[in-house]
Amino acid sequence: MNKVQVDIFGLTVSSTSHGAYALVLKEIDGRRRMPIIIGGPEAQSIANEIEGIRAQRPMTHDLLKAVIEALGGQLKEVAILQLKEGTFYATLIFEYSNLEVDARPSDAIALALRFGVPIYVLDEILEEASVRFDEDDDDDDSDSADGSIPDDDDDDAESTSLPIVDASDEPKQPLSLAERLQQALQDAIKQEDYEKAAKLRDELKQTSSKKSK
Repeated sequence: MNKVQVDIFGLTVSSTSHGAYALVLKEIDGRRRMPIIIGGPEAQSIANEIEGIRAQRPMTHDLLKAVIEALGGQLKEVAILQLKEGTFYATLIFEYSNLEVDARPSDAIALALRFGVPIYVLDEILEEASVRFDEDDDDDDSDSADGSIPDDDDDDAESTSLPIVDASDEPKQPLSLAERLQQALQDAIKQEDYEKAAKLRDELKQTSSKKSK
């Protein structure tokens, strides 16, 4: 099982899923970024921990951390190990035992931040669900990121509109669908529109798959 360590790259409001947020994970030793759509409360919990904000009374993930510690448990790592029908599944992995607990990625990551343990994604899942940046793409670690699919819930994806190809004075061979998708994908990556990039990536895969048949 080849797991890749990731870190949080950004957290912003999703542009297509109402009331949801986009959590973008970035592999530490690579250029792939994987967005996940998560709920508002989970996004707030993650943001609070990143920013060091403490509530007067323990919130859900703070309480769960206290319970785990009170029972003598020690979280070792969290990992996203499954992707089924567009939904991610994470696992809490504990030290000094064979105990592994199923969890939503948003909850697992919120706990990983509180325990200070690493976050991993199975390489084949990262390869399938991420957007890869080329060497010449801007790789600044800004906090601007948008949503994407697959997600933490089961929301349906909206269709993606292809850009209109500008005409020029000289006649050109019309771009194929795959070329238009690839062009739109590169534009979305440069603009850090991860939600659009992920959808275009999936459409490009489907188009390539149909051609190969």
